Amino acid sequence: MDPVNRRALMGIGLGAGFAAEALGQSVAQGNAVSEVAAPARPEPAAKYRVPFAVIGLDHSHIYSMTDAVIRGGGVLTAFHATDPAQIATFRKRYGAVRLARSEAEILDDKAIRLVAGAPVPDLRAPLGIRAMRAGKDFLSDKPAITTLAQLAQVRAAVKETGRKFAVMYSERLEVRAAVMAGDLIRQGAIGRVVQTINIAPHRISAPSRPAWFWDKARYGGILTDIGSHQADQFVFYTGSKRANVVAAQVGNLANPDHPAFEDFGDMTVVGDGGTGYVRVDWFTPDGLPTWGDGRAFLLGTEGYIELRKYVDVAGRPGGNHLFMADRKGTRYMDCSKVPLPFGPQFVTDIVERTSVAQDQDGALLAAELVLIAQDRATRPVLARQGETA
Repeated sequence: MDPVNRRALMGIGLGAGFAAEALGQSVAQGNAVSEVAAPARPEPAAKYRVPFAVIGLDHSHIYSMTDAVIRGGGVLTAFHATDPAQIATFRKRYGAVRLARSEAEILDDKAIRLVAGAPVPDLRAPLGIRAMRAGKDFLSDKPAITTLAQLAQVRAAVKETGRKFAVMYSERLEVRAAVMAGDLIRQGAIGRVVQTINIAPHRISAPSRPAWFWDKARYGGILTDIGSHQADQFVFYTGSKRANVVAAQVGNLANPDHPAFEDFGDMTVVGDGGTGYVRVDWFTPDGLPTWGDGRAFLLGTEGYIELRKYVDVAGRPGGNHLFMADRKGTRYMDCSKVPLPFGPQFVTDIVERTSVAQDQDGALLAAELVLIAQDRATRPVLARQGETA
């Protein structure tokens, strides 16, 4: 990565839209906000051309996954699905790509080196295992694994085949502010990260959801599902290689029509690189202009970073907002033009058998943490009106 422009980062001044009085900061005190764009650098170039295929279109994440691989040099060769509406949507986006008559037609094609998949969540790990045993690497939507038994099977297949079982944790890998935060941390901008706090609300959009969305046996539970993004960020930003779940809760607080559904969850984890807290929910209000106000707080020994990934409430337009405070002062960085390196790095990893885009052990550790948290989670106990603790 190119080094951060330290002069731009350290500059003190009031950017457009900032009022020092309103923020309680001043140039005289040396703590006024500096507003700078993230250091410009070119989009990473594709190094190789690698044929790949898609199996399973049940979640729309498959489109951003496919786009990332194509950006990295992947050549979309075939796809397999059976739902006519899904097939039509996929072809509208990617043109006259070959529709395979069966999964086996793709797995038996020796020219295809990678399979990307977003079937119903409980089907993803078995698909990945079949792909690896067919000699292909696999890129899964999250959650890639819905039970601890599946996790053991995936780990065994990775060891047996030497193939990659990658997970598209898009809230870090495909969010420009999150990529910038990783760059800053690697450069020591806030010292050593000792804690992460991730808050990840989502909009439920109930009328548009398929039946499997409400079935815990299919999606694995709220921590397994959307919590996997947050566990990935904890593992990555703290550099933890081992970690334990300290406490976890899951519950249905506002969806009585779907009593088995979980709309709230949180968990606390401790790793050999730091600690982490995660809160996930399906309570994004209709008035918010995006699906969720995803936020991450990264505490370092010499400063901290806050990410507002998708919206700055009553503030700057768009997403990818990064705020940082360190020994030099405070600053805001617009990360909307930070390049996304995952696609080119991942395709290069496939060819060169490296692990730059994603560490295999780290990806599966994140999955393990949410599965353990889901398994051990208690139910939230809410105080009744008028009661005190």
